Formats: sequence, C-alpha cells, structure tokens
Amino acid sequence: MEIIKYKLAIVLSLCLTVAFTQATDVKYCTKKAYAVKVNGVDISPFPITRGKETTFSISATADEGISGGKLVIDVAYFGWSIHSETHELCDETSCPVSSGNFVVAHSQVLPGFTPPGSYTLKMRMLDGDKQELTCITFDFSIGFFSETDTLADS
Repeated sequence: MEIIKYKLAIVLSLCLTVAFTQATDVKYCTKKAYAVKVNGVDISPFPITRGKETTFSISATADEGISGGKLVIDVAYFGWSIHSETHELCDETSCPVSSGNFVVAHSQVLPGFTPPGSYTLKMRMLDGDKQELTCITFDFSIGFFSETDTLADS
C-alpha cells in the first residue's frame, strides 16, 4: 500500500510540474550554423503572471567549452521594441560551460503594470570576444490579470 501511495505522489507532483511550466517554440534569428544549439525554452510558472517571478530556462548544447560572455535580451510588444538588458553569461549558468548540454536560466518579476498581450523575446549569446554563439527568438503572452489584481479581489 505504501508503494502505491509513493507512486501516486510522484505522478501527481509530475502533473503539477507540467501544469506550471510551458515549453515554447524557438526560432533561430538566421539560418547560419551557431556554435550553441538551443534545444528548447521552458517558462515557469505558466501562464506568466504580472507581479510574480517568472523563470525562462533555455536548454542548449555547446560545440566547445565557453568560459564567459554575455546574454543580450530584447523584448518586443506587438512588434515594438520595449525593453533591452544585458547579463553576464556566468550569472545565468555555471561557468565554465563544458562542451555538451547546459541550461541558462533567467528569472525576473514582471511589474504589475506590464500590459497584457503578445511579446517576443530575442536572446543573443556572445562569447568573451563578443562573437555570437547563438541567437533565438520565441513568443510568450501575458494575461489580463496580475497577482496584485487577484489579491485585491480577495
């Protein structure tokens, strides 16, 4: 009986994890061959809620080791550029990155006044010499209700 409860608990926790994450379709910025291949992006929690921390986890594969660099992130709202930021690659993943699989994870709280709608995120990964290792884009949306709206209704 204990084994059945244990297995049920594992299945339920996996279901809840899937419910709060969303895999996102990723497109490369150009058709050139990049030194870093992106396997996918997971957004957690999903759907994205204004006023609550959201984590974008980008799983990738490096052809060669990476000792450092930058992540340049640009966000567009209905096609209009609205935000840009740059981060040290080693602040978003463990460095040095060995050749093979790795994950870049960026967490951010979206302000409560963030307008609902469709967004596009463009991420460029540069090495220490400012050479582009990869460039991807993906879409996400933000709903009409924020965490603060929900709390105000309570």
